[in-house]
Amino acid sequence: MEKAVKVSNLTKIYKMYDDPKDRLKEARGFGKNRKYHRDYYALNNVSFDVEKGEIIGVVGRNGSGKSTLLKILTGVLNPTEGNVEINGKVAALLELGAGFNMEYTGMKNIYLNAAMMRVSEEEIEKKIPEILEFADIGDFIHQPVKTYSSGMFVSLDFAVSINVDPDILIVDEALAVGDSRFQLKCMDKFLEFVKKGKTIFFVTHDVNSVKRFCNRAIWLDSGEMVMDGSTDEVTDRYLDYLKSEVSVKTYFDLYVNGRSDAAVNTVTEEDIRNINIAEIKSLRMYNNVGREIEDINYGEDVVLKVGYVVADTTIKKPLLGVAIRRIDNEYICGLNTKLDNTSITWNKGYNEITLTYTGFNLVGGEYYFDVGIFDQTGIVNIDYKSKIKSFFVKMDYIAEGIVVLPHRWSKEDK
Repeated sequence: MEKAVKVSNLTKIYKMYDDPKDRLKEARGFGKNRKYHRDYYALNNVSFDVEKGEIIGVVGRNGSGKSTLLKILTGVLNPTEGNVEINGKVAALLELGAGFNMEYTGMKNIYLNAAMMRVSEEEIEKKIPEILEFADIGDFIHQPVKTYSSGMFVSLDFAVSINVDPDILIVDEALAVGDSRFQLKCMDKFLEFVKKGKTIFFVTHDVNSVKRFCNRAIWLDSGEMVMDGSTDEVTDRYLDYLKSEVSVKTYFDLYVNGRSDAAVNTVTEEDIRNINIAEIKSLRMYNNVGREIEDINYGEDVVLKVGYVVADTTIKKPLLGVAIRRIDNEYICGLNTKLDNTSITWNKGYNEITLTYTGFNLVGGEYYFDVGIFDQTGIVNIDYKSKIKSFFVKMDYIAEGIVVLPHRWSKEDK
């Protein structure tokens, strides 16, 4: 397919000064070869390609580089390093009032914005009736925009942007302003653009909006690309990272790159002597055809094999439990053999029990298993392994919350 945007090794560096005087000193060359500033990387070596017709959601915390990226794509900012290739006309809705002259009337700002987008005066005049109808701000179009409400700002900005027939539309949090009727009009236009095969960049803190609307997502953090891929997986990972309250590196080390739990199916006498009563050794996860897995596809059957070593066989009717918790420690589901009226083997040495989940129906995201062995009352903790294994549920965007309950819809025909 034809590329709409090609971003190569994009870097934007700002000079940060601790003292305003240092800026002047550096400008005048005081202190030969002395550096008075610190480099702040708003973007650091970011690369990606966008095909025509793709709808790209860009997610990340404040300060991650999202707005800087969009401003470079629109030509508002120049990169420090790297290159951007744009194939087509770009229209953008950035922060409130960007590109407006506050002293000009709405009508004069229409011509100003059109000129910035390299649209001729003759062409924009043909579009004026459509712009005014969509903006729907009445006589305020002849008033200075400094008198506008935030909703009027966005209405006019959006009306101009979509009616100059751009090939690439860039939207940065613009739909957070405006009433429901305006938002409905905007979404109708977005869908119209999609049908025409136009490219859209969509930036918002509302991750569910990205899930609903975009077919690809990019995650930025501290100016660097963290992930670029399918919307559901990128946004689920991003939300899990926010819940984890750790750094991006730590999140990936703990939950993505660092998974390992070597199988233990044989033990030595020395191993047993070093155990008090019993010890949980491993938890391994398989799909319904017996292949070991690290991630779960929503709706598939999942088989757990829990390995444990028994040293003291005199314990009567011990129980084993498996709990699922979300990455933010939210308790999702706890099962144990006593509740299900099942006994476990309790032979000296290595033992194993199998637990099968049919039609695994947790929504997409990161979770982990806890496993515990208790006495027959479930009160005395013989051994408990927290976070023995983490796993990621891969799911298309079909529901929100924690679990997808079996359901059906019906309607009355009149």
